[in-house]
Amino acid sequence: MTDQVFMLPDLGEGLAEADIAEWHVKVGDVVTIDQIVVEVETAKAAVDVPIPFAGTVIELHGKDGDTLKVGTPLITVSGSGGRADDGVDNGVSADHERYREEERAGSGNVLIGYGTSEDAPLRRRRAAPSVRVISPIVRKLASDNSIDLATISGSGAGGVITRADVEVGANIGSETPHATDQRIPIKGLRKVVADKLSTSRREIPDATTWVDVDATELFTARAEINKSLPDSDKISLMALLARLTTAALAQYPELNSSVDTARGEIIRHARIHLGIAAQTPKGLMVPVIRNADSLSTVELAQALRTSTELARDGKLEPARLTGGTFTLNNYGVFGVDGSTPIINHPEAAILGIGRMIDKPWVVNGELSIRKVTQISLSFDHRVCDGGEAGGFLRLFGDYIENPIRVLGRL
Repeated sequence: MTDQVFMLPDLGEGLAEADIAEWHVKVGDVVTIDQIVVEVETAKAAVDVPIPFAGTVIELHGKDGDTLKVGTPLITVSGSGGRADDGVDNGVSADHERYREEERAGSGNVLIGYGTSEDAPLRRRRAAPSVRVISPIVRKLASDNSIDLATISGSGAGGVITRADVEVGANIGSETPHATDQRIPIKGLRKVVADKLSTSRREIPDATTWVDVDATELFTARAEINKSLPDSDKISLMALLARLTTAALAQYPELNSSVDTARGEIIRHARIHLGIAAQTPKGLMVPVIRNADSLSTVELAQALRTSTELARDGKLEPARLTGGTFTLNNYGVFGVDGSTPIINHPEAAILGIGRMIDKPWVVNGELSIRKVTQISLSFDHRVCDGGEAGGFLRLFGDYIENPIRVLGRL
């Protein structure tokens, strides 16, 4: 019998490390080729990792919450059960290529969230256990405070147990002699977001402008459009706002840009790859809808629905979280009217939508109750001046107030 060491494979998108979220095997277990042995959490997605050979587990090179570098030992097995790539050295690149070949062939096990091509079919992950915990930090916090996760009710999307849920169960923060401060590592997705926002604040001379608009006709337009659509094609208000965003960007293309500081150039992008800011149990994610300007309203609604659902479930492949040229942020879902969102570097602007609520509004000289929202635009002052930014925001506001007029031309 020969011990075989499986290294943490290359997870794609230039990611150099991953956190162990949950082991599915223990020392002494017998594993088979392509069996999922561990779930790891990268900076961009949760990934199920299959093992390329069979045998008996003799060592796990890390525990839940540990961070491992790509190419370092993950699991060691002993046995003669064979391997999925007989005759090939167990290097990181060999495993990487084998998984990519299996994805292209449409058979065998794959790394969920691996960043496959857009043509590859999405694979369903295993059914979630009754206790849903995504973050290894939450698991460690529960363990440190002797909390049984089965006794905790999750307040996150889909019943996911959050850090706040565990803190309530542990009575953390109460004035007791045993209360201690918690130190939460900044790593994984939180570190990526923190680094991007810090870079944005450091490099981009941003400014923000905002305006209140009457969104009553937007609700009417959505209702009229959905009357003629089957349930599977019905569009949301967010989909309509995305459609109006691409229409306004077509008139103000300077907002669909980025700055190449190394070459001292402004890159005005030919296509609109629209990022949609989404709050998930793992933190803020921005799924990107590529070529959003070329999609119909129904296609845009379907792409938006699929991307946000996958992001919230932690199943969105890393390739769909990069390459955006402009971001739309609906912070109104948090019950707030306004915000000055930080630009998603290296983009040049971010458009924000506040909550839509009934307010007194003057229409044709008379006071009435209308659906009113506040919209804001944070923009890179190197790319455009206040005139262009204000013109774009006012045009977008006019589209919200008269959506049928613009939708009829799309």
